[in-house]
Amino acid sequence: MTALRLPSPVVVAAGCGGSGRELAPYLDLDGLPLVSRSLTLDARGDGPGPRLEEAPSGLVHLAGARNRGVAAFLADDLPWLVRAGAWVHVSLVGATLGEYAELARRVGRAPGVRGVEVNLAVPDPRGSGLFDAREPFHAASVVSAVRREVPRDLPVLAKLRPDVSRVVESARAVADAGATGVVVGGPVPAALADGTPAGLCGPAVRPVALRCVHEVCRALPDVPVVGSGGIAEPADVRAFRAAGAVAVQVGTALLHDPTVLDRLGRGADPQRPVRRPDHPHTPHPQEEP
Repeated sequence: MTALRLPSPVVVAAGCGGSGRELAPYLDLDGLPLVSRSLTLDARGDGPGPRLEEAPSGLVHLAGARNRGVAAFLADDLPWLVRAGAWVHVSLVGATLGEYAELARRVGRAPGVRGVEVNLAVPDPRGSGLFDAREPFHAASVVSAVRREVPRDLPVLAKLRPDVSRVVESARAVADAGATGVVVGGPVPAALADGTPAGLCGPAVRPVALRCVHEVCRALPDVPVVGSGGIAEPADVRAFRAAGAVAVQVGTALLHDPTVLDRLGRGADPQRPVRRPDHPHTPHPQEEP
């Protein structure tokens, strides 16, 4: 099996790190493990209405895979991240198996890509027009399509939603289909105040994600597991690592404090040096506000 290598056990989760440029004023990106926002073949927006709402101990957000498309990422964002020294895993999401395969073909051999993350954790795939991979068989089909199109030595991670009743079955299915490991803990299905389907993330989902990580690690001890979901304190990192996770992903906490990665990294490794940018931030002309 392809080995999963990460320079740090604390990883920037897909989406909340933006293109990476948004973090540059606060962190040295050199050697920072970072997952890109989830990419589709073509650019996608969210449409009218609010995208984010606060919830008790969490955040409710639309999960429509808002991004500039894979071509823009490969031409612009990826070269910038590689020059900055980031350890880049690229998140992929599609409407069909064919789209996943095409994305994998285009991303898998791009210079500087360290791994691929297959996003199977969209909280409302049918409402967003994306492939519905909630059934383990369908999740395995996506991973198999991606695995065939990328180099054999490139890690492929499958991101699974924190569904306690099915997560072990899904993890086993994607591992059998060729996934190097799994990321456990995406948004929990929720709704905005007007009833629009959305996803709940943040500390509110952490106990659920932690339970799921425990279950997968116990059932599949040979499968590398990355935990995700509401991680905001060093104690959270330690809890997920104690459950068996080889690493954790940090998302929502970055929106509140983009320097939190230093604190979490030192919590996991007290000897880890502080990461501070040694260069001024230069906004990109296409950078989102």
